[in-house]
Amino acid sequence: MKKLHSKGLLIASSAALLLTATACGGGGSESGSAPTESLASASNSSSGSSESAASSEPSASSAGPVKIVWWHSMTGPGAQAIDKIVSDFNASHSDIQVQAVYQGTYDDSLNKMKASMGSSEGPNIVQVYEIGSRFMADSGAITPMQKFIDEDQYDLSRLEPHITSYYTIDGKLNAMPFNTSNPILYYNKDAFKAAGLDPEKPPKTFEEFEQAAKALSKNGKKGASIAIYGWFMEQLFANQNADYVNNGNGRTSPATESLVNSEAGVRTLTWWKKMIDEKVVSNLGRKTDDTDAAFAAGQIAMTIDSTASLRKIVDSVGGKFEVGTGFLPRPADAKEGGVVVGGASLYILNNKPENEQKAAWEFIKYVTTPEVQAYWNVNTGYFPITKAAYDQPILKDNMAKFPQFQTAVDQLHASADSTATQGALMGVFPEARQIVEGAIESALNGQQEPKAALDAAAKQITDKLAQYNSTVKK
Repeated sequence: MKKLHSKGLLIASSAALLLTATACGGGGSESGSAPTESLASASNSSSGSSESAASSEPSASSAGPVKIVWWHSMTGPGAQAIDKIVSDFNASHSDIQVQAVYQGTYDDSLNKMKASMGSSEGPNIVQVYEIGSRFMADSGAITPMQKFIDEDQYDLSRLEPHITSYYTIDGKLNAMPFNTSNPILYYNKDAFKAAGLDPEKPPKTFEEFEQAAKALSKNGKKGASIAIYGWFMEQLFANQNADYVNNGNGRTSPATESLVNSEAGVRTLTWWKKMIDEKVVSNLGRKTDDTDAAFAAGQIAMTIDSTASLRKIVDSVGGKFEVGTGFLPRPADAKEGGVVVGGASLYILNNKPENEQKAAWEFIKYVTTPEVQAYWNVNTGYFPITKAAYDQPILKDNMAKFPQFQTAVDQLHASADSTATQGALMGVFPEARQIVEGAIESALNGQQEPKAALDAAAKQITDKLAQYNSTVKK
């Protein structure tokens, strides 16, 4: 297994500190009314083997139940949902007791975990954002989820393959997906009607998006806005079926070169800058909350954001207009592509006794049950990772209430199976995302041409990759 030198840990740690919590991550999800029924019944189906969950769970010792600590980074409705999931699990499992502990942003939590490495301190389970995947695989600090899956004969086919593929590295599922999202187009159907556009036909291409933005720009209002968020650039690469880094997007071997200045990147940023120059798209900065607020207020008629923001956006609009959703746009000549999952996953750390690791696995299996996944989706807006969750009554009712979410499901399932849509892997991803945001900002503000800005970003990221890779033991 590849492991990081202590020097490498410090480099990765300092890189991670540069990034605050992502919009598709901690605290960014929307609220919902919690079902009144308990989730405890889900425990009966938490085992992936033919044995019952009770027979496969670690037995309680004379000292009492096995205690598991889970570090997470969710706030608001996400934290409330976690508390209920944990409470119901504990009520139905006398031999395992889980304690969920909020540890701040993804960066805060990951840095605290790094500080605990090499000791018996820290959590049993940690929630880590998707761009920490390469670091976690290299760290030597985890027991890959694949070990428990193989031992328990857990049926992975019950889970969404496009979601599990992101966290599969070198043929092993390292982490269990937990809160998962992807970006979609949000648009104001009423504004579309007023502008003479078909409200049932959102723009599917870059070209159609630009045309719609022009039609929607009137009376001093600009038609659209896109937050300067590196995640969106990553997604627009995938939607063109273009790798973000070399070596099969960092999946056939560790990435050594950033491709952010390739044709896909230059085309995307040039399109974006052109609409800014045409004064049909506004630049509201890096915060997706700012573009969402402008959309809800009717100041813009189109934006891009995470599927996890859907409930919040619809609630913020409050019936002032009808909210439409569409697939993430791509260039007209891009025939394949799709979206990469965002959010975070759950890792089991290997500095704990085997019985605690097995108990952690039992809890993770519980979290993946259809009942729990349906509850999680309804109360947070994140995708259920388990296919059968869509058959649960509470999820069906919620889909009927918020039909816009069907767009997100359809987009996930329509994504091509490729290294581009599987998602890039690099140990310096948090820092790389910040560098790309700086390049986008520089181009949109007219300080650099798109190609020059991306060339500079690619060089910085490639240099960071070389530094990181030199710290990883083969």
